[in-house]
Order: sequence, then structure tokens, then C-alpha cells
Amino acid sequence: MAILTIRDFDEGLKAKLRVRAAEHGRSMEAEVRAILASVLTKSNSGPGMGSRIRQRFDGVDDLPVELPRRTERARAVEFPE
Repeated sequence: MAILTIRDFDEGLKAKLRVRAAEHGRSMEAEVRAILASVLTKSNSGPGMGSRIRQRFDGVDDLPVELPRRTERARAVEFPE
């Protein structure tokens, strides 16, 4: 098992952690392990980023905004050597 040391931990957060641990009947150390395990092992079963962006901007094409017309064809980027 690894040992983790947290320096400069805010006293207010420490107090909240102590209360939360007591509410769950755990030590502060066990509570931190439980918090980290729950946050870091969440499954990513929700929609992907592309789907979330599409949902966010769904219906934006209904706005009265006209996009400028292209004046030239798309081309690859050329980097200077």
C-alpha cells in the first residue's frame, strides 16, 4: 500500500472531512479513501464529449446569424521549416 501525505490542507476542509467521516462512522483516513475511490472509479457510461457538445448547441442554427461564405477552398496547413 502507498502512503499519501497532503501538505497545506485547509483547516476548514479538514473540519468538514472530520464531520463527514463521523457521519459515515469512519476514520478521516477511511473517509478520504472512500471519497477517492468513488470519484476515481466512476464509470464513463454517459454520452461522450462530442454528443454533449451537440446537445448543448442543438437548435443554434435557428439563430438569425449568417455565416460568411468561403472565398477559397479548404487546404492543408503549411508549416515553415
